[in-house]
Amino acid sequence: MSAIVLASASEARATMLRAAGVAVETMPARIDEAMVKAALLAEEAPPRDIADKLAELKALRVSARCPGRLVIGADQVLVCEGKLFDKPPTREAAREQLCALRGQTHRLLSAAVIARDGAPIWRHVGQAQLAMRPFTDAFLDQYLDAMGDAVTTTVGAYMLEGLGSQLFARVQGDYFTVLGLPLLEVLGFLRAQGMLVE
Repeated sequence: MSAIVLASASEARATMLRAAGVAVETMPARIDEAMVKAALLAEEAPPRDIADKLAELKALRVSARCPGRLVIGADQVLVCEGKLFDKPPTREAAREQLCALRGQTHRLLSAAVIARDGAPIWRHVGQAQLAMRPFTDAFLDQYLDAMGDAVTTTVGAYMLEGLGSQLFARVQGDYFTVLGLPLLEVLGFLRAQGMLVE
């Protein structure tokens, strides 16, 4: 049976799937995420639809090159007080973003779309709420020094599975959704398709 294709360069998503026993091959989709987000925001699309659309575009782009195979596209958006946040491009941008989130509760929406032969056949958007504690500037500087460039690789400038857990007072919702993929729902679909043992 062919490995499932993950239309993403995210090592975290690939690691989650492999750890769950899913044979996966990564094949990043090249789409202009900034342009798509800007267009959807101009149409006043809700954050859930933005995550879903980006995941779908990634799945469809790669699916067109992989006939007959299941392709998973995924995307995550962070929303706080009505504002959408992107991956910070620099450490300084990560610092500004974490300062904006400090002491606030934000939502993470993690979308997954599975496509076959260039058409979407399944989709799910998971949601989690995270309350960031009111940490000190000293802690923030220590955190940024310890994390280095890793803060630019995630939409929230944190990795909950590591040092980023110290940023939070409370997390509500599915852990895997926070990490960037609604894994349990994906696994359920793969079992229903006979790709995993029931």
